[in-house]
Amino acid sequence: MSRFDTAAADWDKGDLRQHIARNVAETILKHIPLNDSMDLLDFGAGTGLLTYNILPHVRSVTAVDTSPKMLEMLQSKSTPEHQVKTACCDITQMPLSETFDGIISSMAMHHVEDTSAFLQTLYDHLNPGGFIAIADLDKEDGNFHSHGNDGVFHFGFERETLTKLAEQEGFTAISFCTALTIEKPDRPYPVFLFTAMTKS
Repeated sequence: MSRFDTAAADWDKGDLRQHIARNVAETILKHIPLNDSMDLLDFGAGTGLLTYNILPHVRSVTAVDTSPKMLEMLQSKSTPEHQVKTACCDITQMPLSETFDGIISSMAMHHVEDTSAFLQTLYDHLNPGGFIAIADLDKEDGNFHSHGNDGVFHFGFERETLTKLAEQEGFTAISFCTALTIEKPDRPYPVFLFTAMTKS
């Protein structure tokens, strides 16, 4: 059983993860003109903290995660008005058959080893003119995760490096802003929102 499966039942306890999801969702809504005809994918959706903040603004969200227990927690929050499709898989290894108008993600990219291949996977899952909106840590010293760094492949990211990788994969309109800053005893940890589009 993965660390995420083990942690799923208690994942939403405490304020920090809720705070991150709310701020990321608010920043997405400020920068992306969502509408009720859009079908989105939430990569690394976990228990759906970001999913359910975005769902009222679009037609559908498909939540993708490799942890079945996390997705069980996500589904337990569904209501007749707010239904979420789920896919328990690693889309970098097992691509989905459908494409989407946009892909959102919060604090998941640092768990993916090959960032370039990840961005290509996202591009391949998007409709022409589709967008990505990815929140993750700016480059840090490896001390962010208090539980240790098992399964963490990147201690945050340099925005310039991500820009170059995204350009190489064909993304356009690449932009960054700071969605929030997480204050920890040792230092502040800025979280960026990285947006880009596929060619129309």
